[in-house]
Amino acid sequence: MKSRVLFLCTGNSARSQMAEGWLRHLAGEQFEVYSAGTHPVGLNPGSIEAMAEVGIDISGHRSKHVSEFVTQPFDHVITVCDRAKESCPTWSGPTHLSHWSFDDPAGATDSDEARRNLFRRVRDEIFKRIKTFLTQDGTPLLPRAR
Repeated sequence: MKSRVLFLCTGNSARSQMAEGWLRHLAGEQFEVYSAGTHPVGLNPGSIEAMAEVGIDISGHRSKHVSEFVTQPFDHVITVCDRAKESCPTWSGPTHLSHWSFDDPAGATDSDEARRNLFRRVRDEIFKRIKTFLTQDGTPLLPRAR
């Protein structure tokens, strides 16, 4: 049985969407991957563009409210922003909670090029963290038996 992972942030527009895309791309055969927000605002075009640059299409994703998932079991719930960590709901069952803090590229007000670069940097930071998540002490992380 596949392990279930939920990435959670505030707007479910950038960081959690990119994390969902990365994990599906790298290990979708091992995990059921979802993302949601505490206050979803819609998928940010900058997220789509940044992920497309590395060959991952998240254009079909949609912003979802965390309430869609609170009654579902998850093996891992990972908050990717500080505000979501503070307001993360309680999960029943054997859920491993983690927090990965990333800058919010969706909130950038810089020039277009600086904003694109911020999306790229956060995308790459998420990639590195996902790679770490997939290995523990050099051993691949495998789904738990239920």
